[in-house]
Amino acid sequence: MHRPLQQSMTPAPSQSFNQNLLSWLLLLTITLAAYKPAWNGQLIWDDDHHITSPDLRSVDGLTRIWTELGATQQYYPLVHSAFWLQYHLWGDSTLGYHLVNILLHCVSVWLLLEVLRRLAIPGAWFVAAIFALHPVQVESVAWISELKNTLSGVFFFATILAYLKFDSERRRNSYVTAIGLFILGLMSKSVVATLPVSLLVVFWWKRGRLAWKQDIIPLLPFFVLGIASGLFTAWVEQKFIIAGEEGAFALTLVERCLVAGRVVWFYLGKIVWPIDLAFIYPRWNVSRGVWWQYLWPFATLILAGVLWLLRKRWRAPMAAFLFFTATLFPVMGFFNVYPFRFSFVANHFQYLACVGPIALFVGIASSFGWVRGMARTVLYVTVLVPLAILTFKESRVYADAEILYRTTIRENPGCWLAYNNLGGLLGQSNRIDEAIGSYVKALQIKPNYALAENNLSGALLRSGRMGEAFAHCLKAVEIDPNYAEAHHNLGMLLEKAGRIDEAIVHYRRDVELRPHYAEAGNKLGNVLAKVGRIDEAIGYYQRALRSNPNYSEAAFNLGNVLLQSKRTGEAIEYYRRAVTIRPEYERAHTNLGHALRQAGRIDEAMSEYRRALEISPNRVSNLQNLAFALYEQGQAANAILVLQRAFEMAKAAGNESQAREIVKYLEMMGRGDASIPESPR
Repeated sequence: MHRPLQQSMTPAPSQSFNQNLLSWLLLLTITLAAYKPAWNGQLIWDDDHHITSPDLRSVDGLTRIWTELGATQQYYPLVHSAFWLQYHLWGDSTLGYHLVNILLHCVSVWLLLEVLRRLAIPGAWFVAAIFALHPVQVESVAWISELKNTLSGVFFFATILAYLKFDSERRRNSYVTAIGLFILGLMSKSVVATLPVSLLVVFWWKRGRLAWKQDIIPLLPFFVLGIASGLFTAWVEQKFIIAGEEGAFALTLVERCLVAGRVVWFYLGKIVWPIDLAFIYPRWNVSRGVWWQYLWPFATLILAGVLWLLRKRWRAPMAAFLFFTATLFPVMGFFNVYPFRFSFVANHFQYLACVGPIALFVGIASSFGWVRGMARTVLYVTVLVPLAILTFKESRVYADAEILYRTTIRENPGCWLAYNNLGGLLGQSNRIDEAIGSYVKALQIKPNYALAENNLSGALLRSGRMGEAFAHCLKAVEIDPNYAEAHHNLGMLLEKAGRIDEAIVHYRRDVELRPHYAEAGNKLGNVLAKVGRIDEAIGYYQRALRSNPNYSEAAFNLGNVLLQSKRTGEAIEYYRRAVTIRPEYERAHTNLGHALRQAGRIDEAMSEYRRALEISPNRVSNLQNLAFALYEQGQAANAILVLQRAFEMAKAAGNESQAREIVKYLEMMGRGDASIPESPR
């Protein structure tokens, strides 16, 4: 019989600061090395939706992250604020995002190590090392989107550490610190809501019982905050993510129990034997009519019963089981979470939960007296080296999006999502025929897949098959009438076909569905301006700029319609805004010159024309603009010299019509004709 673990809540004898630091630095070094392939990894599924979108990159966008539901995919404001900050630090470079994820994981490892030592759990460093290097963690650490996991993990373990300090000292400051860290964790990911249950499990394991006043009452505020956060997250998930796809989550209570029972064994199996890991696992066909599916929940109940019977002699197994299942509970199938559309299990779901079984396994190994000295070193090497190698290999898969999707398809041939995402990658690298084949395969597996229909439409359009492109885009809108991007694309196809009124209808629908998507407002403004509805166009350009104050294209387009409306002063203002946002914006410098010229500010106009010429010195029209401005200023000789240079460039380029036009202007200048155009034709 194994000896029971220590029952006192007295902290374990503390090691020196240098020893603790060296232990963690060793883990940090090993972990960074194991994740080296992921350092410069590409963006994969959903990363582009988590890295801050253009309409949220301003200070106003940061405010919206905190105050506006639906501004981000999920309401985890601390996570999206971290993405906002990272964007302003390193933009679209993936290295920074990956290193932040890896370093946050390492901070969690350090905090976990401190928690385990405070609880006097045997083999604390070994537990932390397995947590750091286990390949099931790769999905959380090497996937940029899972900053949710790595950031919330830091607050999860930091809260436990602060609360354990409060439990031993009963000081208000420690309690307030724990509450504050817990709230920050909830704002990172709602799985942190399970933390008070985990603490009760720890206290029961250490003391053998729970005292109402000592253990339960202080945790009541944590339970209230956790439950509120969990319910709020479930509501947001339902309203903004799952809405319209409820059919994929239509499970009865019995079927949800079948899922939950199988989930427990699946994750335990991946901890013990982390082979054949997949980015997206096959989605189980859950049926009340299949007898063997009941074996999973029955086996779970039997395991729980056996562990309960053992509790008087040995509480650790039951405590580990309770920690594991409590932390997994939000993703066991009783609540709808979006990834269930693809699979009922995912490696990142057990990022925190795996600590329970790992601690138990290490505790059992440590209870054997022979695991000392050299034997312990051999055990560490035997376990950690293979885990590190597997993590290194798994990181390489996540570093390359095409490899990731092809690996997923090999492990899960029915994964329509992987085929769709692979099609997107192939399209980006101009392998259009392959992309079309991948989208078609996705639709063969999952008919009525609106996203694949829309993507297939785009690939067909690029291959010149406009009729087929239109049919598939229309099908996407029919499948999902609230699919904003499909409305946008259908609008573009209709515009290309000259069906402007119909195009406007779909552009308007896009704006309704994505009111803060600046590109949608800008596109609608363009088509309205094209048909002469200038006032409406101005309104949509202004709307686009409110959504994204740094949207230079919208500022430029607004300047154009204002200039067209003879509102020259306002046009100058928006052209200046465009070139301030994007100093190399040649067309904006040119049109700003035109507006200044109309306003009689010739010196300023020439400055803008010269700037446009600096940006594109070989553009004949830039020389023409400068020549006209010089002529108007009374510098006819200089104007003629510039135009002669423009003539030579046009002739050298073989543009005979442009050369003839320049000759006409030279003749006009030679005669002293005042009817020089305001801008080149």
